[in-house]
Amino acid sequence: MITPKVEVRVTADGSSTLYVPELDEHYHSTHGAVQEAQHVYLGAGLEPVLAGATSPVRLLEIGFGTGLNALLTLQRSLASPYPIRYDTIEKYPLPAPIIEELGVERYVLNPELLEYHQLLHSATWDTLVKLTPRFALHKMAGALQETSLPADTYHVVYFDAFAPEKQPDMWTDDVFAQLYAATAPGGVLVSYCAKGSFRRSLKAAGWLVEKIPGPPGKREMTRARKAG
Repeated sequence: MITPKVEVRVTADGSSTLYVPELDEHYHSTHGAVQEAQHVYLGAGLEPVLAGATSPVRLLEIGFGTGLNALLTLQRSLASPYPIRYDTIEKYPLPAPIIEELGVERYVLNPELLEYHQLLHSATWDTLVKLTPRFALHKMAGALQETSLPADTYHVVYFDAFAPEKQPDMWTDDVFAQLYAATAPGGVLVSYCAKGSFRRSLKAAGWLVEKIPGPPGKREMTRARKAG
């Protein structure tokens, strides 16, 4: 699989993202990559699940990208009593030179976290790798639609695909039905997107959908729950 041409851009909070000229699309919000990840994926998704957890947490991310969501989740796991298994699917894994060009050392000042960033990206694809006693990573290379996911498993789904108008094949009723089947009863799916078509597809798949305040620069985002 050939990774599209990308350019490194610095966002408003000082953290880096990638820009895809072919799609005229950024990997993260230009208002702040770290701020967006913390608000959308950890704040609205992971934290509520951890607050009610009584056992290890299973998490699925759609779009590994730069590894930012995984890095922040690993950091959070260091202070959690419950281990996290982090499964992620990426159709276009980024080459090492692009990861280096991101310059995460400019805004990730914790040397331990920088080491974990390197471990996230050097971890073998399609293999479960235990990076810490409380964080295991399974990076899956390929398309979501062609990936077999376990049923009723995930407590949290980070849905971080490119926007619907840029990557429409990722925002279909079938995709959200596939994710619904893989999510544990009571599990949640979170996304930066708040489009009506997205919410309708989620509802068609059985999700209970709510609009909640978005990250800086975005009025709303979406959180969906599987009844249980």
